Order: sequence, then structure tokens, then C-alpha cells
Amino acid sequence: MDKKEDDWSLYRSFLAVVRTGSLSAAARALGITQPTVGRHIAALEQTLGGRPLFTRSQSGLLPTDVARELLPHAESMDAAADALVRTASARASEVAGTVRITASEVVGAEVLPPILTDFRRLYPRVEIELNLSNQTVDLLRRDADIAVRMVKPEQQSLVARKAGEVALVFFATREYLDRQGTPRTLDDLDSHTLIGFDKTLPPQRFLDTAPFKITKDLFALRCDNDLGQLAALRAGFGIGVCQYGIARRSRPELIPVLTDQLRFQLELWVVMHENLKKSQRVRLMFDHLVKGLTTYARESESVLTEQRAANR
Repeated sequence: MDKKEDDWSLYRSFLAVVRTGSLSAAARALGITQPTVGRHIAALEQTLGGRPLFTRSQSGLLPTDVARELLPHAESMDAAADALVRTASARASEVAGTVRITASEVVGAEVLPPILTDFRRLYPRVEIELNLSNQTVDLLRRDADIAVRMVKPEQQSLVARKAGEVALVFFATREYLDRQGTPRTLDDLDSHTLIGFDKTLPPQRFLDTAPFKITKDLFALRCDNDLGQLAALRAGFGIGVCQYGIARRSRPELIPVLTDQLRFQLELWVVMHENLKKSQRVRLMFDHLVKGLTTYARESESVLTEQRAANR
């Protein structure tokens, strides 16, 4: 093993210990022995002049300040290594190999599965990695090949296509509305059970355009996970905000309320690094996502327009 390979193995073990919190768990994740991981950490500490990377606690190994400084660089190396493997998984001209996609939790779980299923039927030799996170993944660092985002990207080296817009409005189950009544004005919400965020604020543009001040104190159930909020909404816990396209597919049926008084538009963007335009499998997936999400946005908008017309 040459020095570069050896260096990468040290950082790979370092990352695994940061992520798992122990030598034994890191060893299991990497498929190597615990003593090997321990030697890698000791060797890396030696290259740093003997400065420790971890301290022991009751909850496991905690990274020191030195480790936290190294972490973003090690993550960049890890992302580059994963991108190298994906690129080498098939020739650029072949419709085979791996495509890594990142999307928000709710879009990845509720919107993308049927779109990706159709793609797999068309191209059965393409393997898909789906990363669900509400954090913006760095495409420039190749943490993913394609991203589905709700805001327009700013970086010049990215290729982006707008698939449309989706509306966020209030919904509740029919059972909840039969039990608690249907709010007719925003003031009526004071007597209703609301579902919303805990510590993570919604986008600032949502807060700025809302017709009333939105704070966590408004909500009887607070959850920062969008899928958790959606599950509570479907269970009939109360009234919550949801994408119209997701709500109309829900079982039990979700009924829109106050659509003329509170509505927020989210843009849908499909994004990839410009260097991937020559990869046939990535380009085909990019175009397929644009088509599928465009259809999703158009269907959602048409149903919302019909609903608002019916309420007049």
C-alpha cells in the first residue's frame, strides 16, 4: 500500500469513528478489525504531532477540536472517493452504473418513489442511491450527482432546470373537521389544534409572507421532521401545512382549508454538476426527474385551482 492509499485509509477510519462514536462500531461499518481502526487513529494522531483526535465519555468517543477541524476535509475526501466509484461503475456512454440523488425528506419519500420506479423499468441496469436530507448537499463536492431542490441554485457550474411550483396550504382529515369544525377565517385557527415546527424555523420567505406571526407556541404538536408532521396530519391530530400534490394522494383523504387566505409557493428545481452532462445515465435521470416533477407540479396546481373555484 503506497502512502496516498495509506493516508486515505487513516481518514476513512477517522470518519467512521466520528460517525459511529466507537472503534468497534467503526470497524463493523468498514468491515475491518477493531485493532486496525485503533492503529489507524493512532497513526493519524502521530502525523498531527501527537494531538488527540478523540476523548472518552460515557456516550462513546467524542471528537476533539482538532478532529472537528479535520472533519470537513475528510468528508471532502470521502465524497470524492464515492464519486470516483460512481463514475467508474460504468462507461459514460452506457445506461448502467450508479446515480446518487439527494432530495428533502418529504419529497424523497412521498414524490420521488413512483418517478424513480418508472426510470428503473426503463433502465434496469442503473442503480439508484437516494439521500434524504433537508440540508443542502454540495454538488460541487460531488456529494451527489443530482439534487431536487426547493430553491434556485446560485453556483455558476451547476446545470439547473425548474420543474414548476407546488403550493403549501393548510390541510386536515375529514374526521378531524367533522369533529372540530372547519375554520373559515384565520382567526378561527385559535380554537383548533395545529401541527408545526419545533426548533427548526421554516424558510424566511414563508415567515415574511405569512398573514400572521408564526411561532412555535402556535402548535399543539411540534416536530422538525416533515415526515413526522405529515404522519400526525394523516392521523387526524390537527391542521397542518402540506404540499397539495402530497395531500391529494394521501389516505385518509386530506381536506384543504383556508386556501384563499394562506398559501405559499415552493419552486421545484432539478440540479446537477455541469461536468456530468456527458454521463448518459445521469443526463437521462436528470431529464426523467424534470419530466416527472413537472407533471407532479402541474397536476397539483390544476387540482388546487379547481378546489379554490369550488369554494367561491
